[in-house]
Amino acid sequence: MEGKKVGPIFFTAILNLIAHRYFGFLRYFVVNFNHKLITMNVQAYLSFSGDCQQALNFYADCFDAKIINKQTYEDAKIDIPASYRQNLQHAELKGKGVHFMAYDAAPDTPLNNGNKIHMAVDIDDRDKAKGLFERLSSGGQVNHHFAEKDWGAIYGRCTDKFGIHWMINCDL
Repeated sequence: MEGKKVGPIFFTAILNLIAHRYFGFLRYFVVNFNHKLITMNVQAYLSFSGDCQQALNFYADCFDAKIINKQTYEDAKIDIPASYRQNLQHAELKGKGVHFMAYDAAPDTPLNNGNKIHMAVDIDDRDKAKGLFERLSSGGQVNHHFAEKDWGAIYGRCTDKFGIHWMINCDL
């Protein structure tokens, strides 16, 4: 019996199954005509004005996650005040189901608190969702109380004490 060629669709499906089984998420793989594997992952990159380390410590506690890949401005070859060199030029928060990046913007980079983007968290445990909402909103502002909504979920929206907007959703 002669072997059959495995097409790109089958190959993509197998990779998605492996990623879901072993890493707990589905990653979308795109195979071009040359059968070159291309992956894409869109992540949030949060900006802070000198309190990135404090914010990441707070989020690490909220999400039971680790701060990784920390880099300060200490060795950066850019013109930055000496008092700012200990601040984070890059860091990541990584844990089960959470991975985002953050940094302290350089002093000459204007940051404006806005509401065009929110960090959205979907969680399947009602008690954990409520606890996470309470921790994130502590010291911040509750915009929508954590309550049952007409789309069949418990949902709340808040702005944390660092000015980051959060939406917590738990399907019923």
